[in-house]
Amino acid sequence: MQPIGLFGGTFDPIHYGHLRTAFELWQELRLAEVRFLPTGSPPHRSQPLASGELRLRMVQAAIADQPAFVVDDREVRRTGVSYSVDTLTELRAEFPDRSLCLLLGMDAFLGLPNWHRWRDLLRLAHIVVAHRPGWKAPTMGPLGEVMVDHGTGTIRELHENTAGRIYVHAVTQLEISSTELRQLIVAGRDPRYLVPDQVRYILRETRCYAPR
Repeated sequence: MQPIGLFGGTFDPIHYGHLRTAFELWQELRLAEVRFLPTGSPPHRSQPLASGELRLRMVQAAIADQPAFVVDDREVRRTGVSYSVDTLTELRAEFPDRSLCLLLGMDAFLGLPNWHRWRDLLRLAHIVVAHRPGWKAPTMGPLGEVMVDHGTGTIRELHENTAGRIYVHAVTQLEISSTELRQLIVAGRDPRYLVPDQVRYILRETRCYAPR
């Protein structure tokens, strides 16, 4: 069975940068599917501006035409802070014999030592780091240590093992920021070509980022 990709984030709002990264990793890693996991209450950042239900709706609209992309709403439904280790523990119980790949951007990976029980993540899943071409993985500190112990250069290992590897893969970087996107919308500008049209319609309909 092919691995399942797990792509978390606030998606406040989801944009083409998220979608292109997920699509390239799905293709290159030969994943069975990519599960988008909108965060409920993130532990490392301020609360999302859009509600969990609205962010779920935008993600569903954004991925509707890609059968290999699915939405998982467990973190939005969960009460309290959303810790990735809790989500992976649940998914590992649901898929005990399946390879799980946690898909992270470069910035998220560099901040990994600040995550709750971050070392337990590799017991539950592989970590796939999507990065800019030319970027070098850390060689020092706690991340350097885990790269030495768990790093792999072959996709095959992600298929042959259920968890425990770190794989670094270059993807096309679209310089789109959700923060800057919200600022653009607040300023009354059109987010066309930065988000899928279906998401753009929801933004216009709900005015969720309009000045309060």
